[in-house]
Amino acid sequence: MEIEIGIGKSGRRAYGLDDIAVVPSRRTRDPDDVDVSWELDAFKFDLPLMASAMDGVVSPESARTIGRLGGLAVLNLEGLQTRYEDADSMLAEIAALDDESATARLQEMYREPIKEELIHARIREVKDAGVTIAASLTPQRVERYHKIALEAELDILVIQGTVVSAEHVSSSTEPLNLKRFISTYPLPVIVGGCASYSTALHLMRTGAVAVLVGVGPGAACTTRGVLGLGVPQATAIADAAGARIRHLDETGRYCHVVADGGMRTGGDIAKAIACGADAVMIGSPLAAATEAPGRGHHWGMATFHPTLPRGARVKTATIGSLEEILVGPASHNDGRVNLFGALKTCLATCGYANIKEFQKADVMVAPALQTEGKALQQAQRLGMGA
Repeated sequence: MEIEIGIGKSGRRAYGLDDIAVVPSRRTRDPDDVDVSWELDAFKFDLPLMASAMDGVVSPESARTIGRLGGLAVLNLEGLQTRYEDADSMLAEIAALDDESATARLQEMYREPIKEELIHARIREVKDAGVTIAASLTPQRVERYHKIALEAELDILVIQGTVVSAEHVSSSTEPLNLKRFISTYPLPVIVGGCASYSTALHLMRTGAVAVLVGVGPGAACTTRGVLGLGVPQATAIADAAGARIRHLDETGRYCHVVADGGMRTGGDIAKAIACGADAVMIGSPLAAATEAPGRGHHWGMATFHPTLPRGARVKTATIGSLEEILVGPASHNDGRVNLFGALKTCLATCGYANIKEFQKADVMVAPALQTEGKALQQAQRLGMGA
C-alpha cells in the first residue's frame, strides 16, 4: 500500500523483523522430526547458515569450526587475513583500541596491500581441513583475484558489497559484467547485497545460485545513517522471495535467498525464514563466540573505507563457544545461544517439517511483540528486556 509522504512523493510501508511475528498453526511437531538442512548447488549443510565475511567473525580457524558444525563460513579475501602474515596480532591490536581511535586505525591497517600468496594460503588452511570453503570479493577486485581463489580450490565465490547491481555504470573503469562472469566461472557464485524486488530479480538473472538480501541492518553498519539507504529486513526478504518465484517461472531455476544482517536471536532467524529466506548470513551473533577472531569486537566491511567509513567497531560480549551459540546447549535466556535449536523448535511448534514448508508460515504485523507483558523483564533488563 502506497502512503503519501507529501505532494509529489509517496512510498511503501516497510517492516523490520522486530515488527512481525510468526503465527502458530493448527499442527505441532516433534523437534527431532524437523530438518533445517540447506542444499546449495552441489553442497549440503546441516544448518542454513553463512557466517559473514568479516574479520572479527571469520578466520581460517573459526571457518573450520563453523564448517564442522554444519554451517558455511565466508572468508574475506580483502581483509586482514590476506594483508598480514600475522593477522592475529592486528586483530589483538584492534580489540585493544579505544572507541575514539578505532576507525582511524582500522583505515590505516586496511591500507596494507593484499598479498596474492596469502589468498591462496588462507583458502588452503580451510580446504585442507575437509570443510567447504566460501570466500568473498568486492566486484571491483573480482577480475584481479578470482583465478588465485580458483587455483586454491575454493568451493563457492561470494561477490559482495554494500549494494551490488547487475547494471553498474562507470565512466572511469570497466565494470564487472556479472552475467558474463558467472556464465563462464566454474564455481557457484553468490551475489549481494540487495534490498528490493527489482534488484534481486536482476541479480538472479545473472545466473547466481543465491542472492544476499540486506542493506544496512547489521549491528556494526552505519550505512543507513551515513547514506540514508536501506529497507527493513522483513520487507526486503519478502520482496526478494517474490522475485525468486518470478525467476523460477521464467527460467525453471531456483535461486536461493539469503537474509544478510539484522538478526540477533533464534527468533529473528525464524522470522527471516518465514518471510522467505532459504538461509541466513550472520555476523555479530558469531562475534560473541570465544573462538571469534575479533576478541569480543565486531566491525563491518565498510567500517574502514578510506574516505567514507560506514560502520563502527562495536563490542559483543563473549557469551559462549561457537558450538553453544549455533546448536547449544543454551545457558542464556535471551535467544542469543542455540540459534538453530531455536529455529528447529519454532518449526516444530508451528508444525513444519523443513525450511521450504516453513517459508509458507503465516506472519502478522506485531508491533507489541517485543514489549507486551514484558514490563518486569524490561525494568530489570533481563531476557527480552536485556
